[in-house]
Amino acid sequence: MIKDFILPDIGEGVVECELVEWLVQEGDTIAEDQPIADVMTDKALVQIPAPFAGVVTKLYYAKGDIAKVHAPLYAVQIESDEAAPVAASQPEVHVAIQTPASQASVAGTSVEEFLLPDIGEGIVECELVEWLVQEGDTVVEDQPIADVMTDKALVQIPAIKAGKIVKLHYRKGQLAKVHAPLFAIEVEGGVIAPVSHVQEASAAANTAAPAACTAVSSEPARQGKALASPAVRRMARALDIDLSRVPGSGKHGRVYKEDITRFQAQGGAVPAVAPVAVAPTVGQSTVSTAVTSARGDIVEPIRGVKAVMAKMMVESVSTIPHFTYCEEFDLTDLVALRESMKAKYSSDEVKLTMMPFFMKAMSLALTQFPVLNSQVNADCTEITYKARHNIGMAVDSKVGLLVPNVKDVQDKSILEVAAEITRLTNAARSGRVAPADLKDGTISISNIGALGGTVATPIINKPEVAIVALGKLQTLPRFNAKGEVEARQIMQVSWSGDHRVIDGGTIARFCNLWKQYLEQPQDMLLAMR
Repeated sequence: MIKDFILPDIGEGVVECELVEWLVQEGDTIAEDQPIADVMTDKALVQIPAPFAGVVTKLYYAKGDIAKVHAPLYAVQIESDEAAPVAASQPEVHVAIQTPASQASVAGTSVEEFLLPDIGEGIVECELVEWLVQEGDTVVEDQPIADVMTDKALVQIPAIKAGKIVKLHYRKGQLAKVHAPLFAIEVEGGVIAPVSHVQEASAAANTAAPAACTAVSSEPARQGKALASPAVRRMARALDIDLSRVPGSGKHGRVYKEDITRFQAQGGAVPAVAPVAVAPTVGQSTVSTAVTSARGDIVEPIRGVKAVMAKMMVESVSTIPHFTYCEEFDLTDLVALRESMKAKYSSDEVKLTMMPFFMKAMSLALTQFPVLNSQVNADCTEITYKARHNIGMAVDSKVGLLVPNVKDVQDKSILEVAAEITRLTNAARSGRVAPADLKDGTISISNIGALGGTVATPIINKPEVAIVALGKLQTLPRFNAKGEVEARQIMQVSWSGDHRVIDGGTIARFCNLWKQYLEQPQDMLLAMR
C-alpha cells in the first residue's frame, strides 16, 4: 500500500518550514529511521527521519518550497497495513507485542518496554541525568522514573503504568535515544514484548567493557551521507571529522555523539608514559625525581541549557550595541523596612527577600520610562512598547543559567510578587521551570551580589533592550546631611542598555527614579495603585 507521511509538529507555533534538502529521491528504498529531508523552521534546522521502511513514490515539495505542518511531505509504498506504525505526529509511548512461543513468561504478568517519547522540537537524543528508581523497584502510575536533559531543559519521565522495573537500558550520563526503549517494566496481565534489535543494541552498549568500546572497527568506511541528527553533524563539523568515516553504533549505522567521541579518541590516543624508578647510589642522598604523567585533554560537547545560553549570548552581543551605566544605591531604609516585615509575612510559600521590592519599584519606574520595557524588530525599523511588565530574574540553576520572569508585575502587590519569585526560584534551581515561565520577558535583573560581585557588564536578554545587575549589599561609611560619617547599606547596580533605542540620559533618569523608590520606600508606597 502507498501511505502519505504527514509532517508532524516540529516546534511550538511552527505551522510551516522550508524544505532545505531532500536526502532521498523518488524510487529510493528507505529503511526505518533513515533521514529523509532537512527542513528549516524559524528556530532551527530539523532532520525528518522515516518512521517506517518502504519505497519513496512521491516527494510533494521541491527544494526551497515551504512545507506545511500536518500536510503530506512524501509518499511511501510499504509492505502491508500491519507494517505501518502509528502516524509520526502521534508517537507511541509504550508497546506490548505478542510473546513468541519459545519465550518464557510469568503467568498473569507481562514485560513492556517504555519507549522514550518525543520531548521537544528536533530532539532525537537526551542525556540520562539520574535514575530515580532501581531495577527491581515496584513503581506506581505517574511515579517519576528518570531525569533526562535535552538542549532546553531538564525533563522528568514518569511511569505510565504500575509495575516492577525489570531493566534500565542506560547508565547515568549516557545519551538516550528518542523512540528507543528507556526501561522495561513488568505489569499485570497482557503478554511479554520480545526484545527488539534496538533493545539488544542498547543493552550491548550498556554492558560492553571499556576495552571493547575502544576497539577499532574493521568494517569499511561508509560511502555517501551518514545517518546522523543535526546536532551530531554540527559536532562533527566543529571537530573537522568526516562523518562517513565514523562507525555508527545505532540502527542502520546511525552515528551518535559518543561514536564521534570514541572515533576521535582512537585517532589521537597517547600512550601513557610509565614512571622510571631511579635507585639511589650508596652514600648519596635520595633525589626526588618528578615524573610528568601523560594526561589527555578532556573534550566534551556543550549541550542542554548551556548550549542554548551560548547561542543566545553570541546573538545578543553581535546584534545589539551594548553600553553600561553604573550607580550606587543607599538601601539602609529599605533594609530596615524589609527586616520589620519579614517575620510577619514570610512563610514556606513566600520568602520576603529584597527582590520583590526591586521588581515592584522597577515596574513603577517603567510606567514613566516605557522605552526600557520595549522590543525592536530584527532590522530596528519598528519598536513595540510592551504593556505587560514581565520582569525576569537570572537564576544559577544546576542545569545552567535560567531566566524565568514574573508576569504582570504592574498588577501585583509586593507580596504577590514575592510569592511568584519564591515559586520560580525553587523551580529554576531544580531545573524544572515550565516553558511558559521562561517566555515573554520584557526586562531582566541579574543578582550577581548573591555570589559576592559588586559591578558587572551584563549581556542583554534579547529581544529585551535592558538588563541590570545587582551587586553585593555592603555596610560602608558614608557622610550624612550633617557631615558625619555613619554606616550605611550600599549596593552598586550596573545597567546594560541597547544603544539603538536607549541613550545614556534616558537610562540615567530612569535609574534615578528607580533609586528614589528604593532609597525612600514611602515614595514607592505612595506611587503604588
